[in-house]
Amino acid sequence: MNVIVQSTQDAGAMPADRDATGKARRAARRAARRAAFSAATARLMPPLLGLALFVLAWHGIASWIPALPTPGATWQAALPLFADPFYRNGPNDQGIGWNVLASLARVGTGFGLAALIGIPAGFALGRFAFLNGMAAPVISLLRPVSPLAWLPIGLLLFKAANPAAIWAIFICSIWPMVINTAVGVSRVPQDYLNVARVLDLSEWKVFTRVLFPAVLPYMLTGVRLSIGTAWLVIVAAEMLTGGTGIGFWLWDEWNNLKVEHIVIAIVVIGVVGLLLEHALLALARRFQYGS
Repeated sequence: MNVIVQSTQDAGAMPADRDATGKARRAARRAARRAAFSAATARLMPPLLGLALFVLAWHGIASWIPALPTPGATWQAALPLFADPFYRNGPNDQGIGWNVLASLARVGTGFGLAALIGIPAGFALGRFAFLNGMAAPVISLLRPVSPLAWLPIGLLLFKAANPAAIWAIFICSIWPMVINTAVGVSRVPQDYLNVARVLDLSEWKVFTRVLFPAVLPYMLTGVRLSIGTAWLVIVAAEMLTGGTGIGFWLWDEWNNLKVEHIVIAIVVIGVVGLLLEHALLALARRFQYGS
């Protein structure tokens, strides 16, 4: 009889225990949601506040200087542009989307050529002191030259605007990759190379198993610096060479006195540059952490 009474009491207590457990879980989920919302708010609030203050300052300056379009006028001008960004009405009248893609194609070609040459050159300069000594004065002489100063040389060599712009991208992109890669190789601990020498590793195995993993952060920093410089230069180069591209489009809108479109081009250039930077950051994290 005592066993039956005890079992009945336990059975009656079980629903209450389950209800208490359910309430605790629901409370934990609500607390987790509140914590996630607070974290998201803390992360998003500063940039949103900064953008809001920027727009307010822009509006105030535009009210003071009538020639500068207000944010509202710029937004109204942007709507038809982005409603059909890929129209074509001739070689010199194309949508803003085609112009951005043309600029990205030039940047990708020039930047890719610079990486193809600059990164191996950086490894060679960092690995061999004699080569580094030979190249140091040449790099020191050419690196400070403005990339646009190379544009006339490109026009002279290639007789066309598009390869000349790619040449300017190439010549401005190569230096950060060469220098950062060489610095990374030179900072590899000598003990690593001594062990490789004791193990009688080939130069290829030294590169793949010792140098490359150690130099990767330096190399990726050079790549990030190069892509930012390349995007800056292509806009100025396209202003001078004409044709298609966001730089040419910006200059053409200035000739047409469409100031709202100039502001839109500035915003587009900034957004594309930001996306390129974040894409390379994601690529760097993937290489460094394998995920």
